[in-house]
Amino acid sequence: MDVGMISFVIAALGKEWQLDSVSMGWIGSVGSIGMAIGAIFFGAMSDRFGRKDVLILTLLIFSIGSGISAFATGYTMFIIIRFFVGTGLGGELPVASTLVSESVSVAKRGRTVVLLESFWAGGWLLAAIISYFVIPVWGWRVALLGASLTALYGIYLRYSIHDSFNEVKQNSRRHSSPIKGMATLWQRQYAKSTIMLWIVWFMVVFSYYGMFLWLPSVMVMKGYSIVDSFGYVLIMTLAQLPGYFSAAWLIERWGRKSVLAVFLTGTAVSALLFGNATGLPMLLTSGILLSFFNLGAWGTLYAYSPEQYPMVVRGTGTGIAAGVGRLGGVIGPLMVGQLIAIHVSFTLIFTIFFVAIMVAVVAILVLGKETMGKVIETKQVVE
Repeated sequence: MDVGMISFVIAALGKEWQLDSVSMGWIGSVGSIGMAIGAIFFGAMSDRFGRKDVLILTLLIFSIGSGISAFATGYTMFIIIRFFVGTGLGGELPVASTLVSESVSVAKRGRTVVLLESFWAGGWLLAAIISYFVIPVWGWRVALLGASLTALYGIYLRYSIHDSFNEVKQNSRRHSSPIKGMATLWQRQYAKSTIMLWIVWFMVVFSYYGMFLWLPSVMVMKGYSIVDSFGYVLIMTLAQLPGYFSAAWLIERWGRKSVLAVFLTGTAVSALLFGNATGLPMLLTSGILLSFFNLGAWGTLYAYSPEQYPMVVRGTGTGIAAGVGRLGGVIGPLMVGQLIAIHVSFTLIFTIFFVAIMVAVVAILVLGKETMGKVIETKQVVE
């Protein structure tokens, strides 16, 4: 919801604060810088202090930060706050998927993590609905204040979530420092997986944030009103849920590699179609396909990543891969802003995203290993 809402807030701030495309791009990118740092730092911390405690801390950081950003009085203040919001969100995402991956039986692990990630689409839908009905009437500050209420969920997590990591850690002497954990990622048995994950995460996040953070603004630039643009993006966003559910159904049938490669290829083709679309029907159709395939791929990637490493470095490995990806999330929105500023066509911009996503597909097919049905090191049972 937070990431989705900021894409609509960017469009609103562009008009209210008279921002150029480069400044608007920085709003999205500074959050990704924070997410990169947060993913790496909090991922490593989850291997030291447990998944649950770090999950609650990151939730509080980004929820409270979102509320504080509603009181920003200017552009500089806003992007500084958004940096800290990004550290919390960047840390929360890989830690949550790692926690769930370690808590589910082998037969259901992939599907459960993808279904977990499907709630990202639920957040995006809620952000689109709030932005469509709230921002035009009450303004973006009220919308961000509403997003901060997620901090209350930390109370539930504190008393209701079980963390198997702490039990395993208490009975294991293999637990190492963050530096040793990072070195482990480059041992012979994990090096190919590490390279593959870094490439895929970078390209996927680069394209996702480059495209989706700009979707409302792109629709405005194509001549549609801000209210109509929000409505059209809401329609596109609806396709995220069937994308997740399709991936969740297929991931235990086709395997992680095949589902990820197919959905990313669909994303690449949809990006090409969107970049070449002219009329509203084609824009909506390609945007719907873009949402469907891209978010199905996202869910699969979150299921696939923790399965590459043993428990002792799983948080570190998943967090660093996500952190490398967030660097792509910095470059993507900035690149779009810069290219728009020099009047580069949307056709060429989305062709760049097509190429980037296909690079990720090649990395998966060449370097990736299939993990479906394999027991990862936890206390999980085989069903």
